[in-house]
Amino acid sequence: MTLKHAFDLLGQETADTPAVCAIFGNDASLRAWCLAELTREGDVTQFDGDVVRWADLKDDLATASLFDFGDKRTIVVRRADKFVTDHRAELEKFAASPSDASRLILDLETLASNTKLYKSIEKSYLVVQCTANVDKKTGVTAVKRRKFITDYLAPRYKTKLTAGAADLLVELLGEEMGMLDTEIAKLALYRAPNSTIDESLVQDVVSGWQGKTVWQITDAIAAGDAAEALRQLDKLMSGGQKPIALLPQVSFSLRRLGMATAIVLHREAANRPVQLDDALSSAGIRWPAELQRAKTQLKGIGRPRGKKLLEWLLDADLRLKGTHSADGRDRFLLEHFVVRLARHS
Repeated sequence: MTLKHAFDLLGQETADTPAVCAIFGNDASLRAWCLAELTREGDVTQFDGDVVRWADLKDDLATASLFDFGDKRTIVVRRADKFVTDHRAELEKFAASPSDASRLILDLETLASNTKLYKSIEKSYLVVQCTANVDKKTGVTAVKRRKFITDYLAPRYKTKLTAGAADLLVELLGEEMGMLDTEIAKLALYRAPNSTIDESLVQDVVSGWQGKTVWQITDAIAAGDAAEALRQLDKLMSGGQKPIALLPQVSFSLRRLGMATAIVLHREAANRPVQLDDALSSAGIRWPAELQRAKTQLKGIGRPRGKKLLEWLLDADLRLKGTHSADGRDRFLLEHFVVRLARHS
């Protein structure tokens, strides 16, 4: 069979579910939607991978459905990471010669591609990858993710979404598809059925008080007021926001300020005349109110810090998804990041 990404599986006509499937990835919503797609019909029995043993499962795998008139029964193991670790040999044997009576679907967070089990399922059956971050290895591009948001998520709520609105949602909320889906559902209430959600509506509605607080953090950073930036950051985290979701929101305006700085420096190096308004517009800041605010922020940040913005943002993003992804360490990194930006050079 093949390896598919969730973006390719969802929203398209799905062939018969093969005898063995592995759904894995760090986006729980994508995994849940793919699982629903693969089990949309028939007799389905689910087990908890944290507690089920192979001895509990093998009889069910060998038992045909009594209700589907000859169709295979589907056995799903949710949160199957521990189950796979504990029963890898049994699963490899089953994948080599699966039951004629049932099909097995494993729902996992991770599944190493260099394992015998992965290779066996990919070669003969189906592996579905459920990640939303842009990555050449998985084939996920910003364009592909945007198309999934506009063509799959938005129609679920009888609404349309512009490409700019989709990109802005990702900038404000991060890459977790469940959060984006929830926000699109809310936004759909502000428009008549089959109407279009644009960037202005996203800016007005999604931001809310949290968005205003994010802008206050940015203003405090630009002013060099680390204490105020930390107070506003604590307000958001106390309200339930996670650092992994907050960083894209804080980064949204800062990244554009960094891009504007880079444009100014590039044009100066080429001895080309440059206006700050033009540089900010080229960086994606075009609304009059946004332009004025961005000019004030950029002047407050200053050239030395402005030159380092993009480098610091990339460093924080990589660390938050890697060495500082654990609870506690993620908050420390975000607070350190804010203080670093707010400190005058």
